[in-house]
Amino acid sequence: MRTPPRHCGPRKSVQEDPISKPPARHHFIIVLGLLVAIILWGGNNVGVKYLVQSWPPFTVGSTRFFFAGLLMFALLRWTRWFGPSSHLSPKQKRCLWWQGGLSLAGYIAVFNFALRFTTASHVALYLAMSPVWALLWEGRSSGSGFGGYFKRYAAALLAVTGVVVLFLPALKLASGTIIGELLGLTASILWTLYGRQCRVLGGTLSGAETSAYTMWRAGVLLLPLAVAENVYHPMHFNEKLLLVQSYCIIAGGIIAFALWNHALKHWKTSEVYLFINLIPLSTMIWAHYSLGEQVAPTFWFAMALIITGVLVGRARWQGLLGNRWFPAE
Repeated sequence: MRTPPRHCGPRKSVQEDPISKPPARHHFIIVLGLLVAIILWGGNNVGVKYLVQSWPPFTVGSTRFFFAGLLMFALLRWTRWFGPSSHLSPKQKRCLWWQGGLSLAGYIAVFNFALRFTTASHVALYLAMSPVWALLWEGRSSGSGFGGYFKRYAAALLAVTGVVVLFLPALKLASGTIIGELLGLTASILWTLYGRQCRVLGGTLSGAETSAYTMWRAGVLLLPLAVAENVYHPMHFNEKLLLVQSYCIIAGGIIAFALWNHALKHWKTSEVYLFINLIPLSTMIWAHYSLGEQVAPTFWFAMALIITGVLVGRARWQGLLGNRWFPAE
């Protein structure tokens, strides 16, 4: 059992501190885990879109994260599937409440309402902007000189361009509201904020611990709002709704978040968040096969742009072109 640290927040500045870097062979495992998380989140997005048409948005988010967090906490407490669990200090608990839990609660509440007021393709497009917010937050800390800036912003530009190309036909035809568009944009910023908080917490906690402790706290923080919702719009239950919510709890909650936070423990936020640009692709495939939606004609061209952006962001260019333009990070 590990000794609890004396801190849980940024220690030097608003820029991100260096974190543990895995050996080269471990990068493949991180990439594979992120791809699995992307596939699971694609199904989760379609599921949440279905749920918020029948259940109140705060209730969907609160129940999902409360039960997902409790289930993962039980696995941490009574199994060794995720490794040994840490003893939390009082300061760590406060950080988990008011940094991790609160930012996750804010994100999922806004995300669910965005799906209520606009289309899933719009929300996916805004979430794909998260790498841009991560890059802006990191500032100069993630690279130096022309090469560092070129690598980061070229990767984000390629990936976001791919998403725009993919959803441009849908955006021209789909209906939405100004409120829904603003909520979708806000959700992408809050998702980036949660990722930064997880990266800080991941310096002392495992990905599974960060997920478990922040998820059930987010569920509790949303619980009063969920209760208030049900006073005016009581939930109704059927087998399909319960099945979809179970998927969102286990696959979109426990498994995907554990894989995501494991990557944030070892990679920079902007590097991990480049993979968010694959979520629209995953969402489109899920929607096509589960809801019968047609694949956009620009699908394959957009996928090529997005994958190129991810590869540009992850490539070790100093090994190929030298350290003059691309210094070691």
